Amino acid sequence: MNTVQNVLQQFHSQFTQCYSLSAQQAKVYQDILRCRTAELGGHAFVCEECGHLAIHYNSCRNRHCPTCQGLTKTIWVDKRSKDFLHAPYFHVVFTMPQKLHPLIYHNQELLYNLMYKAVAQTLLELSQDAKYLGAQIGFFSLLHTWAQDLHYHPHIHTVVLAGGLTKENQWRNSNKKFFISVKVLAKKFRGKFLYYLKQYYHQNLLTFYGDAQQYQNPKRFQTLLDQCYRKKWYSYSKRTFSGPLAVVKYLGNYTHRIAISNNRIVAVDENTVTITVKDRKHNQTKKLTLPGVEFIRRFFMHVLPKGFVKIRYYGLLANRNKKMKLELCRKLTNSPTYQAKFEGLTTTEILSLLMGKDVTLCPVCGKGKLIQFYSFVQGSSP
Repeated sequence: MNTVQNVLQQFHSQFTQCYSLSAQQAKVYQDILRCRTAELGGHAFVCEECGHLAIHYNSCRNRHCPTCQGLTKTIWVDKRSKDFLHAPYFHVVFTMPQKLHPLIYHNQELLYNLMYKAVAQTLLELSQDAKYLGAQIGFFSLLHTWAQDLHYHPHIHTVVLAGGLTKENQWRNSNKKFFISVKVLAKKFRGKFLYYLKQYYHQNLLTFYGDAQQYQNPKRFQTLLDQCYRKKWYSYSKRTFSGPLAVVKYLGNYTHRIAISNNRIVAVDENTVTITVKDRKHNQTKKLTLPGVEFIRRFFMHVLPKGFVKIRYYGLLANRNKKMKLELCRKLTNSPTYQAKFEGLTTTEILSLLMGKDVTLCPVCGKGKLIQFYSFVQGSSP
C-alpha cells in the first residue's frame, strides 16, 4: 500500500535539498517517518496458549499523520454525540479570497484565529437578530487549509444548530432552509474579517514575505482591502442529516480530516506521486500526478501552528453553556440523551468493539490471550 510515510521516505533527500521546514513542520515530518516503527518503541505480546510472539509498534499520534486519525475521530464522534439535539443541523462553509492567501499563510496563527473570530461573530450576531431567528444558537467550527489538489485554500467548516434559545428561554425553530441567506453571511463575514485585518495592520501585527511584501506599503495594502471589499466572498450551506447520531457520523468526515489520506495515493514511482482528486464541477474523480518533491511541499503547507486548537465551540455548545442551556434545549426539543459507548474504555476495548472481535486473542491459534511480555523504548529494538 502506498502511504504518505512511504512518500516522505522515498523523496526525503531530494526534498531537503530543495526546501527547508519550520521547526513544527520538521517535527511532523519526523513523527510520520517514525510512526509505527521501532524508533518509537512498542510492546511485545506472547500468546499464553501457543507461544506466538507479536510485536506492536507505537504510533506517533501526530494529528497530521494519516495513519493515526481513524481511532481519534471515532472516539471524538462518540464523545460529542451526547451534546447534539434532535433537531436539524446545517453545514456552512466560509472561504477566503485568493488574494489574501499569501498574507494568511505567512501569518497563520494570527489570521487563522481571525477567521474563527469573524465566523463566530457573524453567526452569533445575525442569529440574535429577530429578522433571522432572534435566538442564541449553538455551533462549532474547524479549519481546513487545502483543496483537493493540495494547493493552499484556507476555509472554515461550521456546523450550526438550526434553532436556538430565546431570551425568554423558549426554543425557536428555523424553517427548512438555513435561516440566514448565504449572501448575507458572506457579506457580514467579509466585513468582520477585513475590519480586524486593517486593525492588525495598523498595530504592526502582520509580517510580510514573498508576494505579500508589497503590502508593507500602506497604499498597496489599502488597495488590497478595497479589492477584497469589492469581491463577493463565497459561502455555502447544506443541511446535514436530521437526528443527533446521523449528524455526528456525518461530521466525523470533516473533524479529523487531514490534507490527504493514504487511500488517495494510487501510485508512486521513482519520480512522481499520483493521487485521486474529486472534480466537483463535473462530479467525477480524476488522477493527478505530481513530482514527489512537489507532493511533499504541498503536504507540509497544511501543518498547523504548534498547540493550535482546531475544533472550537460557540453559543449553546460552548463549555460555559453546555451544563444549563444545552440541557434546557434538550428538554424543550424532547431530545433523547445519548450514552457514549466508549466512555471509560481502554483503547484495546474500543478496538475490540469496533472490529467486532476480541483483539487480544492470538491471531495464530485463535484461542489464547496475547499477554504483554515486555515493552521496549524509543530507539531500541524488540
